[in-house]
Amino acid sequence: MQTQKYELNMGPQHPSTHGVLRILLELDGEIVVKATPIIGYLHRGIEKICENKTYVQTIPFTDRMDYLAAMGNNLGISQAIEKLMGVTVPERAEYIRVIMAELSRIASHMICIGSLVMDIGGVTGFTFCIRDREEILELFNRACGARMTFNYIRVGGVSQDLPEGWVDACWKFVNNFDKVMETYNNLIVGNEIVQLRLKDIAILSAERAIAMSATGAVLRASGVDYDVRKADPYGIYDRFDFDVPLGQKGDNWDRFMLRFYEMEQSVRIIKQALEQMPEGPVMAKVPKVIKPPAGEVYHRVENAKGEIGFYVVSDGTTKPYRWHARRAAMVNLQLLDELCHGNKLGDVVAILGTLDPVLGEVDC
Repeated sequence: MQTQKYELNMGPQHPSTHGVLRILLELDGEIVVKATPIIGYLHRGIEKICENKTYVQTIPFTDRMDYLAAMGNNLGISQAIEKLMGVTVPERAEYIRVIMAELSRIASHMICIGSLVMDIGGVTGFTFCIRDREEILELFNRACGARMTFNYIRVGGVSQDLPEGWVDACWKFVNNFDKVMETYNNLIVGNEIVQLRLKDIAILSAERAIAMSATGAVLRASGVDYDVRKADPYGIYDRFDFDVPLGQKGDNWDRFMLRFYEMEQSVRIIKQALEQMPEGPVMAKVPKVIKPPAGEVYHRVENAKGEIGFYVVSDGTTKPYRWHARRAAMVNLQLLDELCHGNKLGDVVAILGTLDPVLGEVDC
């Protein structure tokens, strides 16, 4: 008995598409034959806008890309401009940058875990993740007066030193993280419904992950040992002792669990940074008017979604001649069709959740 294939639109206004993403699904009954992500609903022309701004003015626009891990974006573009200029960042600022970037990674992964669990019916898990993420957002707020779009990491260092009591509050958060993970393990990881919905579904081989240029947890869940912080250390990441967690099967479960493991490693890095952080200035002597010499640079960092890189071309004026961002969420989203093919309609939201796209970064 033959069935007739049909098309179904998922989104762009859909609670499980993590923003304004439209997925055109071709279905044979409940089985997905093809899943085409249709993007652009959040396109703002950031790259072209940044080519008409000064170098410093481009930094706040990176906040609006992956707005769930904006500190990593600020770090990437600031270091790219510093490479062009040959700026040396003060030691204390380097440590503050690492702490902020890793806190940002944890906050982003909490949203990934919580929203994925909510997508498959576990609303309670989401509320716990949001509760714990609030502590990180409060740390950011105390440091720079913002919770999500920061513009804190600047060319030459950071905008201001950490306020009194901030380090103690950060220590309190990381020292309590074992209890946070225990709660997640009991409530989420040990839940048999979560396991049944994720295990052995949407398997991505290491070969295909590499061929599709996947990065971040999506790549490492397939067993590929690649993390920019280790492969091409930037800033002072070569001073810290941490592991790169890997998955085995490359299924939804591995991609899900990688976020838990990576949060533990981020806490490990933060503790070392807090212990080692020296006193001193937090901003290098940078000219008020930045005019890098003519040239080009590509700089990449390991952000929460994967490798984000900035390609900047200077023609010697106050504005970049070319400004381009390599966005991890955009590249990883290309795997959606391959991962959904042959799986059921109900699995689509779970597969999308394990890719963890943020449409601000996808559309840019």
